[in-house]
Amino acid sequence: MKIRIFLSTLVLIGLMTSCEKDFLETKPTDKTSTADAFSTTKNAWAAVNGIHRYMFSQIFGQQSQGGQSGNMLYMDIFGDDVVFPNVSNGWLLNEYKWLVHSNPSAYSNLYNYGFYYAIIGNANMIIANVEGAAGEQKDKDAIKAQALTYRAWAYFSLVQLFGKRYVAGQPNSDLGVPLVLEPTTEPAPRNTVAEVYAQIDKDIDEAIGLFTSSGYKRPSKSDFDANVAKGIKARIALTKQDWATAAQAAKEARTGYTLMSRADYVKGFNNYDNQEWLWGSRIIQAETNYFYSFFAYMSVNFNSTAIRATPKTIFSVLYNKISDTDIRKTLFDPTGKNTADFPLPTSAYSRVPYLHKKFQVADPSSSIGDVPYMRAAELYLIEAEALAAQGKDSEAATVLQEMVVTRDPSYVKSTKTGADLMDEIRTQRRIELWGEGFRFYDLKRTNSKLDRRGGNHNASYTNGLMEVEAGDKRWQLPIPQNEIERTNGLVVQNPL
Repeated sequence: MKIRIFLSTLVLIGLMTSCEKDFLETKPTDKTSTADAFSTTKNAWAAVNGIHRYMFSQIFGQQSQGGQSGNMLYMDIFGDDVVFPNVSNGWLLNEYKWLVHSNPSAYSNLYNYGFYYAIIGNANMIIANVEGAAGEQKDKDAIKAQALTYRAWAYFSLVQLFGKRYVAGQPNSDLGVPLVLEPTTEPAPRNTVAEVYAQIDKDIDEAIGLFTSSGYKRPSKSDFDANVAKGIKARIALTKQDWATAAQAAKEARTGYTLMSRADYVKGFNNYDNQEWLWGSRIIQAETNYFYSFFAYMSVNFNSTAIRATPKTIFSVLYNKISDTDIRKTLFDPTGKNTADFPLPTSAYSRVPYLHKKFQVADPSSSIGDVPYMRAAELYLIEAEALAAQGKDSEAATVLQEMVVTRDPSYVKSTKTGADLMDEIRTQRRIELWGEGFRFYDLKRTNSKLDRRGGNHNASYTNGLMEVEAGDKRWQLPIPQNEIERTNGLVVQNPL
């Protein structure tokens, strides 16, 4: 595969084209086109909007790779809480079996590496050129803040996938990913996990400062602002076990956002006008992703073979942890026979036990649905987990109660402490964020094993893969072989 990063006067976007040796190629643009693209802040904003659209673009070779939703699908399919009820449809099946984890040429590894580096390459172009644009300084600052946030977020995604788990208090000197911080075609070796996180922290802090000083007010939830940047900072700090920073950043990020009602919770998770959403991609009819869409794989009612034949279901072990008075339990049918509450468009749709209806499209013939990237509920859960990790059990339980009671009116503040409270918080996180692309990351950052036993996972569908111990080398995805060849071995491989 080849990544070409190109720039026009209207849009900045990454293209993945034919399979060739030079996998990650940041193709230089000529000076005239670059000068035109950044001649004004209006044009520079168009470059930012190009990255926004890249988040849901169908420019990748595989049908399941529709921008960030491709990563979201992989992260949950790699985990334990999303279950294949059969193998009638093969999309994402090799990921479910973890067959990609030892294959440097697997398309999901190529995709995750190339997608995020394309974003980084585009962000680098903006960062390097925006100061020269004609326009107000506050616009330049806001544009740069957008690009810095994208770069921090993309590197955060990459280092979690291709590097070892970050451990607070340790050197974290194992190899992460190459830090490329300016427009260049020169190959670069892998930096350490510690070095990558240091750059991530630097970028996100600078972005927050620029958003704040510029007074930027975003036009839509596809754009970043200080709240979203602080939410990303909270995610980063949680992964680094920087508990105090995680708790504070999460609390600040959710300021001004209200948790959704029980009535809104069952409306299909497809509209970013929901009061709880901080960040997402709006998908409109003219830009529908068709079979590249997140909803073409994770909804219950889009008319695709992946959904009709092999709908995704919840791990029965997790379902059984949901309170009977919790609205979230109504999103799943453990019997596979509840036709009254789980109406499907036609009899061609498979009706299976533990079927979900969390993600729905308004029109089964169209895959249109806004893609959720960050919600206030996640930030409550980050804050609660970070407080509990500091031994602030009562404060953590209070934050947890504020979130969960909006889903379950019978929920009362937990009196648990220590490891028991942490387990309750993380269980609530699994329930709340089911299907939204967090599970692989969460298992890795908490140093937890993959455990699919004791429920509705079928070993014959998983290729026998029911457990993976924490620390196993497969928690690091292989560096794409094309990248190793392109750099003549400068970028070295993870253990296979």
